Amino acid sequence: MKAWIQRVTEASVDVEGERIAEIGRGYLVLFGVTHGDTEDLVRKLAKRIVALRIFEDENGKTNRSIVDVGGSVIVVSQFTLYADTEHGHRPGFSAAARPELAEPLYGLLVSELRAALGRDRVGTGRFGAEMKVRLLNDGPFSVELVEPRGS
Repeated sequence: MKAWIQRVTEASVDVEGERIAEIGRGYLVLFGVTHGDTEDLVRKLAKRIVALRIFEDENGKTNRSIVDVGGSVIVVSQFTLYADTEHGHRPGFSAAARPELAEPLYGLLVSELRAALGRDRVGTGRFGAEMKVRLLNDGPFSVELVEPRGS
């Protein structure tokens, strides 16, 4: 599984013209699931997201977590994180998990983050929906977290 984390000063998600999530300072987390991913891996990933230190401290060092700065999170499911672009001009998505696996794991990640940060600090996209995601990337600062199997 992968999480592409973008440090933002603001972010929002709209579905069919309706704003379904909006945050100020925090993370926009794009989340992708592949075959064989498990609930245990999601729990580990959630802990890593919460503990990730990519906010600056008083000395300008990236030494503060989302908890430390009181930030919020929007989690958006994104199977395209597993796009295969090695051949041709059209990406393949066979490495992305089917919705039957991906949707429950997405829900679990959201639940784990809400348990750690508080329900009101974690917004979501809508699984499988066509979304309009807006963000103001802070830095820009973006990192990929990959939760390897067997870790």
